[in-house]
Amino acid sequence: MHDLLLNITGDGVTFGRACMVPGEVLPACVNQHVSIIRLDSERADPGYVLSYLTHPTIKEYIEAFNAGGSRRAITKAHIESFVVPLPPLTVQREISQVLGALDDRIALLRETNATLEAIAQALFKSWFVDFDPVRAKSQGLAPAGMDEATAALFPDSFEESALGALPTGWSAATLAEVFEINPVRTLKKGAVAPYLDMASVGTIGQCVERPVLREFGSGTKFRNGDTLLARITPCLENGKSAFVDFLDSDHVGWGSTEFIVLRPKAPFPEYMGYLLCRHMPFREYAIRSMSGTSGRQRVQNDVLGRYPLAVPTHAVAAAFAELVNPLQQAIASNHARAQTLATLLDTLLPRLISGQIRLPEAEEALA
Repeated sequence: MHDLLLNITGDGVTFGRACMVPGEVLPACVNQHVSIIRLDSERADPGYVLSYLTHPTIKEYIEAFNAGGSRRAITKAHIESFVVPLPPLTVQREISQVLGALDDRIALLRETNATLEAIAQALFKSWFVDFDPVRAKSQGLAPAGMDEATAALFPDSFEESALGALPTGWSAATLAEVFEINPVRTLKKGAVAPYLDMASVGTIGQCVERPVLREFGSGTKFRNGDTLLARITPCLENGKSAFVDFLDSDHVGWGSTEFIVLRPKAPFPEYMGYLLCRHMPFREYAIRSMSGTSGRQRVQNDVLGRYPLAVPTHAVAAAFAELVNPLQQAIASNHARAQTLATLLDTLLPRLISGQIRLPEAEEALA
């Protein structure tokens, strides 16, 4: 109970990650890539030591013990030689409580974002894939969870198309017809601009780690409102996608050449590009369409551009935008707050350990 788990092998992202085993977990085991750390309960508080091990500067300290090779690794002897500052146990526990409360706030913001995105994805699938409002009206029913004005925008029947049965008045199109694929963006050679590498894009969620400023050389260019989709294996299969909302107004960023940039044309809202990239049938189509040598397979723009889509009326697309745009903006706001709290968390720990800041002051900062 309350053992710490430390990832002792892996790449730059997974190596050195740590967590605490919650008390309610049944007896379990770990594989050879994870080390179990059991603390002397009379000398060390697990929450405090976990906060210490997961601090960014301490990760650099752990990296220094790397045994070498193409894959990062440390040994049991390395872990036993770690030097951890230990204030009195009561102080450790107080520090753990303060930082744990901050961690809880960050976790809540991330959970909220997951819920908001799930709502947006459910709306996308209901309206543009399953056609739930049209099916309900065709049966003489009111569309579930929809006001009368919005329901009136949907037809009550279907008609045949190249894509099969579509809502009456809608049309079938390919991705290339209704989306811009790698739209033209201007960025001068050598200009310093926000740069985003593939490692900074997550496998879930629209948000990314902060981009860094770098002189533009060669890469994919994007601006706010674009969606980034990883084109190469295994990043595509792993789900790497992001919605670009982290740039200053009218600024152009750039990143890996292994990104495909998607941007919907009217009548679709910008966020539609990201929701499509998270739609599993679309991802499966892209994965099946990959070509190239083993281990370096990519999906090509022209193949991706043939993906079929149902195109609604402008009125339905506008109504969809009114619903999902606030969700996207709330996600971006929550992510910014979480980043601010994470920065505060990283700042507080070394100051609390060194005595530069006292616990009452830290609690006041959190409030």
